[in-house]
Amino acid sequence: MKKLWKRLGKFCCVGVFLLAILAPDAAPLATTAQAVTQAEIDALEEDAEDLAQQRQEVRSELADLRNSRSDALEERRLLDQQITLTEQEIANTESQISGYEALLAQTALELEQNQQEEAEQYALFCERARVMEEEGTPSYWSVLFQAESISDFLSRLSDIQMVLDYDQQVLDDLRTIRAEIEERQAYQQQLMDDAQSARDTLEAQRLDLEEQREEANRLVQELEANMAANEETLQAIDEEEERIQQEIVEKSNQLALEMGWTATAGGYIWPVTSSRRLTSNYGPRNTGIAGASTNHKGVDIGGVGYDTNVLATKDGIVITSTYSSSYGNYVVISHGPGNTTLYAHMSSRSVSEGDMVTQGQIIGVTGSTGISSGPHLHYEITENGSRVDPKQYLPGWIQAW
Repeated sequence: MKKLWKRLGKFCCVGVFLLAILAPDAAPLATTAQAVTQAEIDALEEDAEDLAQQRQEVRSELADLRNSRSDALEERRLLDQQITLTEQEIANTESQISGYEALLAQTALELEQNQQEEAEQYALFCERARVMEEEGTPSYWSVLFQAESISDFLSRLSDIQMVLDYDQQVLDDLRTIRAEIEERQAYQQQLMDDAQSARDTLEAQRLDLEEQREEANRLVQELEANMAANEETLQAIDEEEERIQQEIVEKSNQLALEMGWTATAGGYIWPVTSSRRLTSNYGPRNTGIAGASTNHKGVDIGGVGYDTNVLATKDGIVITSTYSSSYGNYVVISHGPGNTTLYAHMSSRSVSEGDMVTQGQIIGVTGSTGISSGPHLHYEITENGSRVDPKQYLPGWIQAW
């Protein structure tokens, strides 16, 4: 092959530049390595559209409810549902942003590799051109006419074709790499634009979520401030909580019978690790209205936000994980016959009925769902079928009411 280059090096540059003019544009290479991840982002965008549609339907229900001046509990339920959908939208948008960032990192790496390939290919092209410049560029015909026989002519013609094919491939590869670089640069810019759009959307969603939470909390504050006018609603809340308590005791006793558990008491840990502040006491509490009080079935732990982990305070089995108008998102864990713990007003729940949990396991996140006017955790303990004051099992608690 070295002999061939030396023999034909004098005229190859002519072939290179001629073919550069005549060769068709190369098609860009497919970016199959990115297709799967991009498909995942497309799926997230479809989910986002579905969530937005669901939230719009909830808004319409809220508008109809307000127009009909219906009950506050139903309004609060819809507000919580709207908040949950917005939180899901935020999680979806955050996932999209993470996907864009991963794709951008991948694309930057592939672009760097393309640019390195282009530099190497261009260096090869320049080396071929340098050889031509040093050796001169006689025509193909002069090379062919120097043939001493028919067989020599055909051999020279074959050599010329080999050089032309090689030079054509050098140019084709260079074009292909350049096209791929331009395609990836355009894709990179599209990803950056999409990522910024998602960040803008995320900021708007977070502001929207804050307003929704304020609206939901304001509804409860108004309810509590006008207890006389809302006596029927408050009675409905008490009745719902008592019904839930009866179901809890029944489920706990049935489970204990099936599991062969014996009665236990104590052995709890704090349900959160970030706060020791109790903002509301167990038992009768003053509402601020003369002659009016309520019987608080547990304690409220404040000093938490909408993202504090809630922990199972004792080993057990989840017997309830659902939403109610009064407790909002709540979880009940059975620890033996008549022994349960309840965790209420959470933003989200991460366990389901029937799950076995260990002490300290995350079961949800604090929030302000249900009849709640701000983020906190309502915590109850039942022993021997009756609620007890949780403070005796909360060492170091700080009074904040």
